[in-house]
Amino acid sequence: MMAHLVEDVKFSVMTGTYDIIDMVEDDLVTSARNFMLFFDACPSEFGGLTALDLENLRFGESDISNVLITCKRLKRLRLYNCDSGDCSTLPVEHSHLSELSIVHCSLERVMLNWLPQLTRMVFEGWLQFQDPLFIGHVPLLEAVSLTNLSLSYHKMVKLSEFLSGSSVRDLKLRFCSEKIWVQPECPTQCLASVFRQLRFLNIVDLPEGYDLTWTMYFLEAAPLLKELYITVWDHECKMEMDEEKRKEESYSENKGVEWDSAAADFQHHSLVTLVMFGFESEDCFVSYVRRVLAAAVNLEDVFLCCGLECDNCPDKKPGRYPWTKRQRISLKKRMTAGIESFAIFTMLLT
Repeated sequence: MMAHLVEDVKFSVMTGTYDIIDMVEDDLVTSARNFMLFFDACPSEFGGLTALDLENLRFGESDISNVLITCKRLKRLRLYNCDSGDCSTLPVEHSHLSELSIVHCSLERVMLNWLPQLTRMVFEGWLQFQDPLFIGHVPLLEAVSLTNLSLSYHKMVKLSEFLSGSSVRDLKLRFCSEKIWVQPECPTQCLASVFRQLRFLNIVDLPEGYDLTWTMYFLEAAPLLKELYITVWDHECKMEMDEEKRKEESYSENKGVEWDSAAADFQHHSLVTLVMFGFESEDCFVSYVRRVLAAAVNLEDVFLCCGLECDNCPDKKPGRYPWTKRQRISLKKRMTAGIESFAIFTMLLT
């Protein structure tokens, strides 16, 4: 393999267990030791890998660094529930790594020290809300996906600090609980630096029924943003409904985010597409679309999609989506009244 006769080689360690709660620490340690014994016995073979996918392993302190040193050709690395002990730090340095995925790893901090070829990163389920990510030399990083659960005691994240040192083009933010974990920010030099190249923004699983106005801060911070995607959800099957359990597990009852726009006459000249999934003809949706229409003076397309039905949700009430032609005409009038916009509205049944 070191002769480079094979262009792409992937090695995966799959345990078949995806619920972290079911994992025993001794099993994680044993699995990691077995992997390292195999790894140490085949350095040449691992040196030819271009993709490595590891799950449910608790390594020794320097094991992951040694793996990266040996796998010199590595381009893609995925770590699922892998660490060197609870609240450990993961330093990452590699000359060829272009894609990095870190999911549900019990890490206090991930340090992207030197990754000159890194272009895409997925970071999901970090432990701490105080500097969980350090971005060093990553000049080509352009696509970032961040997912986390936020409880009542968690601090909100300022993306100007979280993504400091980067300038992404494609950003995805996903929320795994009813509380928003992103803190809207007023325009600053740091925020402008992080979002100066942002073209595509995908905000996923926002809780239903809460004001969406806070997301307008992205438009103010990202002058080159072209496409904005928003998904609103209300899945009781994924929510803890028992009040006692909510208190015991520290679920937050303060789920919304307040945001006052810096300028009432703010205009955005680059946004051309707005896509909303889970749309309903409620005032919170209508007022948000009106805000975007008023600000995005060159908006071309607005796609409003109803939410997907969930078979696991009990007693799901039908949403207020405009099903008939008359309802859609009336809705468009509500959204465009008093606003000059040439945007084309498309309503889709997903």
